[in-house]
Amino acid sequence: MILSMTGFGKALSTYKGYAFESEVKSLNSRYLEITIKLPSLLQNKEYEIREALKNLLRRGKIYISLSIRPEENENETFFLNESKLKELLGVFGRIKSDYGVAGEVKLDHIINFRDIFTPELDELDDDHIEHLKLVVIEAVKQLNQMREAEGGALAKDLSERIRLIDGYLADVEKDYSGKVAEYFSELKRRVIEITENSNINPDRIEYEIAMIADKADITEECVRLRSHLNFFLETLEKENEAGKKLNFICQEMHREANTLASKSLSTEAIHKSVQIRDEIERIREQVQNIE
Repeated sequence: MILSMTGFGKALSTYKGYAFESEVKSLNSRYLEITIKLPSLLQNKEYEIREALKNLLRRGKIYISLSIRPEENENETFFLNESKLKELLGVFGRIKSDYGVAGEVKLDHIINFRDIFTPELDELDDDHIEHLKLVVIEAVKQLNQMREAEGGALAKDLSERIRLIDGYLADVEKDYSGKVAEYFSELKRRVIEITENSNINPDRIEYEIAMIADKADITEECVRLRSHLNFFLETLEKENEAGKKLNFICQEMHREANTLASKSLSTEAIHKSVQIRDEIERIREQVQNIE
C-alpha cells in the first residue's frame, strides 16, 4: 500500500482533569521534516514527542500542534485567562506611573501576549505525559488513514496512465513495422542514383547504408520503455516506500521516450511519442506526492 504525503489527523481525549488535543498535517517533502507547536508547559517534552513521531512517519513536512486545557474548559474554542490579563494590565499601569511612559494601552498591545489566552495549568505527572503521547499517536493514525486513502486513489490513477502509455507504445510499434526496411531501400535507391558512374564498391555502399538505417531502429527503446512500465507497476503494487524509486523509474521512462521521438522516421510515431512524454510528465508530478 502506497501512502500519499498529504493528509490531516486530529485526536481529542480527556484524562485526570485535563483535555488533550493534537492536530497533525503533512505536505510533500523529500525528507522527514517535523515542526512542533507546544504549550510552554510541554516545551521540555519536545524531544520525546519528536522521536515518537520519527517512529511513525517516514517522509513529508509534518506540522503538529498540541494543546492542553482544564477539563471544565474542554468545549471552549477560545479561552481568556482573566487573572493573567489583570496582571498584564497592572504591569502596563506601573510602567506608565512609575516611569512616565505616555500613551494609551490598546487591544493591539494586549493580544500579542499569548499567555492571556492560555489557561493556568498545574504540573503534569508521568501518566499525563504518557496519555498525551497516545493522543499524538491517534492523531497520526488518523493522518495515515487519510494518506492511505489518497495513496490508493493515486495508485489507481497512475496504473491507468501506465496502461495508456503501453497502448501508445503498441501503436508506435505497429506503425513502425517495416519502416526501417523501407528506409533502407529508399536510401539505397538514392545512393545508387548518385554513385551510378563511380567506382565505389557496391558492398561497401550497402554496408554504410545499413548502418545509417539501423540508427533509425527503435526496437531497443520500445523494449526498454515497456520494461520500465512493468517495473513501475510492480513497484507500485509491492513497495511500501515507493516514492523515490518511482521517481527514478519516471526519469528512465522519460529518457527512452525522448530517444524514441528523436529516432523515429514516422510522423505518427513522433506524435505518439509526444503523448507518451506528456503522460510520463503527469505521472512524475503525481509521484512527488508519494511517500
